[in-house]
Amino acid sequence: MSLGITEITLILVVILLLFGGKRIPELARALGKATYEYKKAKELIKKEAKEITETEEEKPQEYKPKDDIENPQV
Repeated sequence: MSLGITEITLILVVILLLFGGKRIPELARALGKATYEYKKAKELIKKEAKEITETEEEKPQEYKPKDDIENPQV
Protein backbone atom coordinates (compact mmCIF):
# COMPACT_ATOMS: atom_id res chain seq x y z
CA MET A 1 0.00 0.00 0.00
CA SER A 2 1.49 3.31 -1.02
CA LEU A 3 0.49 6.89 -0.35
CA GLY A 4 -0.80 8.99 -3.21
CA ILE A 5 -0.46 12.73 -3.77
CA THR A 6 -3.78 13.43 -2.04
CA GLU A 7 -2.83 11.57 1.13
CA ILE A 8 0.60 13.19 1.32
CA THR A 9 -0.95 16.66 0.81
CA LEU A 10 -3.51 16.01 3.54
CA ILE A 11 -0.80 14.88 5.97
CA LEU A 12 1.29 17.98 5.22
CA VAL A 13 -1.71 20.29 5.76
CA VAL A 14 -2.50 18.65 9.11
CA ILE A 15 1.14 18.98 10.21
CA LEU A 16 1.12 22.65 9.18
CA LEU A 17 -2.07 23.28 11.13
CA LEU A 18 -0.84 21.46 14.24
CA PHE A 19 2.66 22.88 14.48
CA GLY A 20 2.58 26.13 12.50
CA GLY A 21 5.05 27.35 9.92
CA LYS A 22 7.69 28.45 12.43
CA ARG A 23 8.03 25.11 14.22
CA ILE A 24 8.33 22.89 11.14
CA PRO A 25 12.04 23.71 10.53
CA GLU A 26 12.75 22.99 14.20
CA LEU A 27 10.98 19.65 13.95
CA ALA A 28 12.84 18.77 10.76
CA ARG A 29 16.16 19.66 12.38
CA ALA A 30 15.34 17.56 15.46
CA LEU A 31 14.32 14.64 13.23
CA GLY A 32 17.61 14.93 11.32
CA LYS A 33 19.64 14.91 14.55
CA ALA A 34 17.71 11.92 15.86
CA THR A 35 18.32 10.02 12.63
CA TYR A 36 22.05 10.85 12.79
CA GLU A 37 22.31 9.71 16.43
CA TYR A 38 20.43 6.49 15.63
CA LYS A 39 22.78 5.64 12.77
CA LYS A 40 25.82 6.48 14.91
CA ALA A 41 24.61 4.24 17.76
CA LYS A 42 23.81 1.42 15.31
CA GLU A 43 27.33 1.52 13.87
CA LEU A 44 28.85 1.56 17.37
CA ILE A 45 26.85 -1.52 18.36
CA LYS A 46 27.91 -3.32 15.16
CA LYS A 47 31.55 -2.45 15.84
CA GLU A 48 31.37 -3.71 19.44
CA ALA A 49 29.63 -6.92 18.37
CA LYS A 50 32.32 -7.53 15.77
CA GLU A 51 35.06 -6.99 18.37
CA ILE A 52 33.38 -9.43 20.77
CA THR A 53 33.02 -12.02 18.02
CA GLU A 54 36.68 -11.65 17.06
CA THR A 55 37.86 -12.06 20.67
CA GLU A 56 35.68 -15.18 21.03
CA GLU A 57 37.47 -16.73 18.07
CA GLU A 58 40.87 -15.98 19.62
CA LYS A 59 40.14 -17.85 22.89
CA PRO A 60 42.12 -21.01 23.55
CA GLN A 61 40.48 -24.28 22.64
CA GLU A 62 39.86 -25.24 26.29
CA TYR A 63 37.39 -22.34 26.70
CA LYS A 64 35.32 -23.15 23.65
CA PRO A 65 32.26 -25.37 24.18
CA LYS A 66 32.54 -28.91 22.97
CA ASP A 67 30.36 -30.38 20.25
CA ASP A 68 26.62 -31.01 20.72
CA ILE A 69 27.04 -34.62 21.87
CA GLU A 70 28.78 -33.61 25.10
CA ASN A 71 26.80 -30.36 25.48
CA PRO A 72 23.27 -31.12 24.27
CA GLN A 73 20.90 -28.19 23.74
CA VAL A 74 17.74 -28.62 25.77
